[in-house]
Amino acid sequence: MSERFDYVVVGGGSAGSVIAARLSEDPQVRVLVLEAGRPDYRWDLLIHMPGAFSMPIGNRHYDWMYESEPEPHMGGRKVYHARGKVLGGSSSINGMIFQRGNPLDYERWAADPGMATWSYLHCLPYFRRMETCLAGSDEFRGDRGPLVLERGPASSALFAAFFAAVQQAGHPLTEDVNGFKQEGFARFDRNVHNGRRLSAARAYLHPAMTRPNLVVTTRALVTSIRFDGTRAVGVDYAKQGTSHRVDAGEVILCGGSINTPQLLQISGVGPADHLRSLGIDVVVDSPGVGANLQDHLEVYVQYASTEPVSLYPALRWWNRPWIGLQWLLAKRGPAASNHFEAGGFIRSNDDVDYPNLMFHFLPLAVRYDGSVPGEGGHGYQIHVGPMYSDSRGTLMVRSADPTEKPALRFNYLSTPQDRREWVEAVQIARHILNQPAFAKFNGGEISPGVDVTTDDQIMEWVGRDAETALHPCGTAKMGTGGDAVVDPLSFMVHGTEKLRVVDASIMPYVTNGNIYAPVMMLAERAADAIAGKPLLAEAGVSYYKHREETP
Repeated sequence: MSERFDYVVVGGGSAGSVIAARLSEDPQVRVLVLEAGRPDYRWDLLIHMPGAFSMPIGNRHYDWMYESEPEPHMGGRKVYHARGKVLGGSSSINGMIFQRGNPLDYERWAADPGMATWSYLHCLPYFRRMETCLAGSDEFRGDRGPLVLERGPASSALFAAFFAAVQQAGHPLTEDVNGFKQEGFARFDRNVHNGRRLSAARAYLHPAMTRPNLVVTTRALVTSIRFDGTRAVGVDYAKQGTSHRVDAGEVILCGGSINTPQLLQISGVGPADHLRSLGIDVVVDSPGVGANLQDHLEVYVQYASTEPVSLYPALRWWNRPWIGLQWLLAKRGPAASNHFEAGGFIRSNDDVDYPNLMFHFLPLAVRYDGSVPGEGGHGYQIHVGPMYSDSRGTLMVRSADPTEKPALRFNYLSTPQDRREWVEAVQIARHILNQPAFAKFNGGEISPGVDVTTDDQIMEWVGRDAETALHPCGTAKMGTGGDAVVDPLSFMVHGTEKLRVVDASIMPYVTNGNIYAPVMMLAERAADAIAGKPLLAEAGVSYYKHREETP
């Protein structure tokens, strides 16, 4: 006999942690979370030490380790995609940068049919509800939420040079990229608190796990959604080689933009012809499941430093014991920061209404996986990439086997807009790093290198060197059109009953920045909708718009 819960939440990541915590506030309902990954043990330094964030990436115990199909516009490269395989999901292995996106991102959402209540002023109350911003609260920032946000100190000589250089290059500073004006450069908010990573699981789920009506099961891979006609009635899952069945009043998918469409397709919800070709019985013909795949690419524009002012010594093996001890004893030192402490957003051309480029500055020349260029040494870098590419990709399952990874094709660099903005991005990053403020540090460009000068050479280098910024989304988008998968008010999957999706897959367009914060906002709002609570009142604020400010 299978056990029954009012809500079965598939995925204990960013969205799932919020959904489970909020729904279980009602003691009359029973909530089950099924997470395929491992627990986020409190003693696990690879998760909770901010400076160690590159270590779980590429580790099969923490990372789903996806890769794309050969990308036709990147020389046939397969692009590696890390996704969190642990309680907290990708919020337990990401770079801990908290960015809401630009307010006009949400106006773009709201302009689609049926999406009118997704404007920024509708979303802002949920951003405020979820956060405690230690830099200060106001009409844009919250002070009572579970997610505590600390602003990066960005106080070293290299950060000082960076802030001076962006102004010398003609770009503004801003007080808060998550406040009134995103456009400009500033210190960044981070989900780091008291020297530890504050994942969605730690902020939301763990405080709720003392409730008797909430059960969290890890290492539980959901293998299918069970339907009675088009009504979801439960799920099957595998744990330690044993199959289990659970009945549900509602099934809520929070597996993310890769796992969620994969589970929908193998359960019979997706493009019918493709599913039938794999021998999968079709429950709902939904061609949008797995379509509309979006992401951000980024490159590292790296420079050597002539002065020993970077974080390079922290990478030397003989310094690591002391750095680790500092963190263990006092939660201080290099290991207590993610080091992405500042950056900004700007427009690369006058055709765009709001920033289309994102910059992160790092006082170290290093790749996301922790590798350093050449023989290493002191250096610094800008991470840069376009924010609202019009390239679109697909996700398609290869078989009905839930353990077989789906085929991911992002079609990076496939449009004229994409290619134009990439050239602009690299040129602007170089322009900033060659300003007088960096003169006393500038030891020459490491990457892409001084021989890369023409537009074609820049694009060849981007195709060869760019990495995902780890922001996949859109594969089960909200809306009311024929390609939409999820209802924008109820979060119910079109054509089904009692089946909802709440995660990055429902975003119709990728936002301008890291997507962790928007996903958390989506989940806060979805929790109200699922519980039958009214939408929070629309905010009554004004925010910066470039077109309105231009005479």
